[in-house]
Parts: sequence; C-alpha cells; structure tokens
Amino acid sequence: MRATGIYRLAIGLAALAALWIMPAAAQLVLTSADMRESRSLDGAWHWSVDPFRDGMAGFHGGPPGSSTRRWQDSVQADVAAANPRALFEFDMQRSPVTHLPGSWIGHSAEMRYYQGLVWYQRNFEAAAPRPGTRTLLRFGAADYSAEVYLNGKPVGSHRGGFTPFVFDVTKFLRAGTNQITVGVDSARTDADVPPPVTDWETYGGITRSVSLVTVPETFVDDAWIRLGRDGRVHVDVHLDGPNAAGRDVRVRIEALDLTLWGSTDAKGNWSGAAPAPRDLRRWSPETPTLYDVNVEAGSDVLRDRVGFRTIEVRGADILLNGKPIFLRGISLHEEELGRDPVRAITPAAAHALLGEIKQGLGGNFVRLAHYPHNEIMTRTADELGLLVWSEIPVYWRVAWDNPATLATARRMLRENIVRDRNRAAIVLWSVANETPIGNARNSFLRTLIGDVRNLDDSRLVTAALLSKRDDRVNTIDDPLVGDLDVMAVNTYNGWYSDDPLASLPSLEWRSPVQKPLIFSEFGADALAGYHDAAAEPHKFSEEYQAEYYRQTLAMAAKVPNLRGMSPWILKDFRSPRRQHPVYQQGWNRKGLISETGQRKQAFFVLAEEYRRRAASEH
Repeated sequence: MRATGIYRLAIGLAALAALWIMPAAAQLVLTSADMRESRSLDGAWHWSVDPFRDGMAGFHGGPPGSSTRRWQDSVQADVAAANPRALFEFDMQRSPVTHLPGSWIGHSAEMRYYQGLVWYQRNFEAAAPRPGTRTLLRFGAADYSAEVYLNGKPVGSHRGGFTPFVFDVTKFLRAGTNQITVGVDSARTDADVPPPVTDWETYGGITRSVSLVTVPETFVDDAWIRLGRDGRVHVDVHLDGPNAAGRDVRVRIEALDLTLWGSTDAKGNWSGAAPAPRDLRRWSPETPTLYDVNVEAGSDVLRDRVGFRTIEVRGADILLNGKPIFLRGISLHEEELGRDPVRAITPAAAHALLGEIKQGLGGNFVRLAHYPHNEIMTRTADELGLLVWSEIPVYWRVAWDNPATLATARRMLRENIVRDRNRAAIVLWSVANETPIGNARNSFLRTLIGDVRNLDDSRLVTAALLSKRDDRVNTIDDPLVGDLDVMAVNTYNGWYSDDPLASLPSLEWRSPVQKPLIFSEFGADALAGYHDAAAEPHKFSEEYQAEYYRQTLAMAAKVPNLRGMSPWILKDFRSPRRQHPVYQQGWNRKGLISETGQRKQAFFVLAEEYRRRAASEH
C-alpha cells in the first residue's frame, strides 16, 4: 500500500524564498510558459529594415514623426488614400512577409550580414479581456534588443538575445483587430553581453516563439520543484497579482501520491518540503523519468514535467544521485542542421541534434554554448537523458569595470536560471568563457557566482577557463577555480599551436586546487570530405582532425581528476570571422559532423572512446 504524503506546512521561509524567487523590478517570470495554454503569434509577419533607426528618433534626435514612426496604429495605405497630403516613408502592411520565429538571415539574401534595426508587425484578432483575467505577451527571445508596441502604444523593452521576457498587455488589448509591432536591433556595444566580437553568427531577429497567455488576475508566476540533497522534495512558489498574499497553494504529483500545501506570505511567496516517496524514480541518463506536477493557486493551475535527481561534488568526483559519473559530452551551438540555418529550433531540430549525441556518440552530456539555448533544447535534454551545461554569454572581452554591464549579466543570469530551474537535465551553470584574468574580472565573475548560489543551490557552478603553459606543463592557475564547484578549461594544443600530434599525450596538467576537472573545449577544424592520406596530414583534413582526437584523448586519459569533456563541437556552425575561402567560407569547421549532418572521421573516434568509458562504468 502506497503512503499518502499530505503535509500542512507553516510559513517560515519567506526570506529565503524572496532571495531567490522575487524578480527584480517586479519583472514577470511566467515559468513553464511553454506548458500553459496560449495563443501562438508565430507565423507570418511583415518586416522592414531601418538601418538609420529613424523609426526610433528624428534626424535631430527627437521623437520620430508620423512619416517614419513604424509602430503607429494605422494602415498607411488607407490613410494615404484618404488624405493626399499624408506622407509615409514606410508601409508596414505592404512590406515583405516572413515566417517567425527565425533570424532575418533567412528573410532575403541582402540580410546576410545586416547588423542593425528591423521592424516586425502583424495583426491578430482578440476578444476583450475577460474580467478577472490578465493577458501576458511572452517572447522566447529576440536578438539583441527589442522594443514592443501594441496598438500604437509602447509596451516594454528588453536587452539580451537569449532569454525570455514577458509583458502584461491586458490594458493594451482591444476587441477585434490588434496590431503588434516589434523593433529588433542586433547591434551590440562594448558594454553589452556579449560584446560585438564573438566566434558565432549573430542571428538577429525574433528567433524564438511569441505567444499570448491568459491567466487569472492572481496566478502562479514562478514555481521551483526539485529533490534536495537531504532526500526531500522541495517546492518554492511565487504568486503575482492583487490577491497573492495569504493565498492557499497546493502542489500535486499524482504519480507519487504526493501533495504539499500551505499559504503564501505577504509577498506572495511560499516554500515547503516533504520526504521523497520511496517509489520515486530518480532521473538519470539511463532512466530519464519525468513526473507531471500541478501547482494550484485559486483558479490557476501551472503544469510542468519534472525529473528528480541530485548532483554534487565530493573530492575530485562529480556525483549524480550519489554515484560518481564521467560526463561524456560535446559542445553545441543553437543552430539547426542544414545549409541555411536561421536559428529556428523546433522539437524535430532539437531531437536531430541531441540524438546525435545520445545515440550517435553514446554521450550523456552536452554543453549548450555560449548562451542560454531555446527551452525546446532543455526540454528535449530532459526527455532524452542528457546532462546539460548551461551558460550566459560573458565571453572574451567584457567591460569588467562597467556597472551597467554587470547589471545586464546578472539579469541575464537570473532570466536563464528561473526559466530552467525545473529541468533535471541541467547540472552546471557556467558564468563565463575564456575571460582574461584581472581584478575587475575576478570581482565581476564572483558576483555572478554568488548570484548562482543564491538563485539555485541545487546545482554546480563552473566557468570555461584558460590555462598557462610552460613547455610540457599546463597549469590551471586562474584564481577563480577556488570559487567554482567544477574546474573547466578550454585547450587546443595541436591546433592553435604547432605541437606534433604525437607529442600531445606527454603534456602534463597541474592545478593547485584539487577539484573535478572538465575539458570544456578541445578540437580541430576539418572540412567534411577533404582527405589527406599523408603520414602527417595537413590541418583541415578529416585525417588530421581524427588523429588530433586520438592524441588528445590519450592526453586526457592521464589527467587523474578529469571527470568530463565537451569537445568543440558537434556540428560545423556559422562564424563570420572564419573566412578561409577553401576550408571555412564563413563556417567554423570544428564540428564532428558537417552543417548538413555528414559524420567526419573524428566522430567515430570520440564515439569509440565514449563506448569504452561507458562499458568501464558498468
């Protein structure tokens, strides 16, 4: 007979809940938005370039006039037909049509290297909002900044190209035809995150889904459900709305016959915990068990699918559900397979990419680089059983001394974590990639590490670091390693150096701190189909890449505290900085498969290594 766990929990953890769950400046979270009933605004949108941004300001810097104001609530052709003196230097309703989500790289050939402002507009029909309800407008992401207007009125703005944002548009909606206009600007400054110089395609535009979600006036805005290292199921809930205080909340997991309930505090927060049921099956790569969870508050029901597992560090080991695990992984950019990707990730696209890791390589781990990926990817990782490294684009040359840059990074980190805290697959939050050591940088990243620990103490913190090399010795001397749970380094000996490949296994790795180590990147370019059968093959050949992997893996086998690897990278990806006319042509060719999915020789080298490691663990 199954034990029924129903626990009446007293309010008492309000301060702790507020620490991690209250979004800054009352910003809505709308967690698990993809599981709510919603109206999709994906599909056909008109678009218009605005390279001099005259839709934002007049030529003297004042407000734009009616001839250039893209978001005005009118049909330009109708106004011009009725008034012969009307002047418009745009016409959104007769501008070209594209289908969103997807970057403007795919809109037309001349948009290939466009950086700047593009306007999007579409109409949709709606009924007047019902009394006692609110309508929320959610964007999965828009790269890089977005200004949103509804029926000619500004709704809100957002900066950061990879995290969701939500606006309450209840008061802006009208019965009948509504007009939504979005100005998306891909240009970034040195104060942005990331700054302009990267090693991947910008993919400006509305790259993730847009939806309208109707909720009760008071609703579940955020809910975090997880298994603690204490063996208890922990729940934290935040309500938003006029009746958020003193509201009864119930969390039900029917398959486990588990119900937790209590009442919110004055800020709409409630926290509770209960012993994990004996029949709970822990999530793992071998058994990625997910449970349907309902979070109920008044008439609102938030649904999610959640896995329960623990992740921790003991000495040099990473423990999943209390047992040591080696992370057999690879890195991945958010870019679908095909000759002309537009960063439009569908469930099919996610399964094609992650399936190559899980079934093809025999992996159990993926590094989603170098920014938060589409939530379709993290959902799919949950389903397939792939552990995930998730990171924000604090990348290379960040303005470490700029308080606004730090504020942007902190907000981006929060948006990433609160979106995905319920994904069991995610085990590592990363705060940076290949950043130069310095006092300002160290302070900046330690602030982010502190934020991670406040927002989510159930996962591990890492960063992709660089090491110092002296002759045959690589030393991980970054002062940040003492602050991290897991050390990670990017190493390209034999590619960005002239080392003979046969010498790589003799390289030694040292660190003054004994912690688990991940080789977060290593790799070599190869153009699929280019072969060199010489005894010493040339770089960019499949043979060179395959031999690079053999020798680097031999080096890795001698590192005693190595507990994982995510080589660079699964798939060739677009990078405008890579311009060799024969081998690269605007693509980074370090993929183990080509942009169309052709497997290179090195793919099979890594797959064999992972099969060997998996067999040794059993």
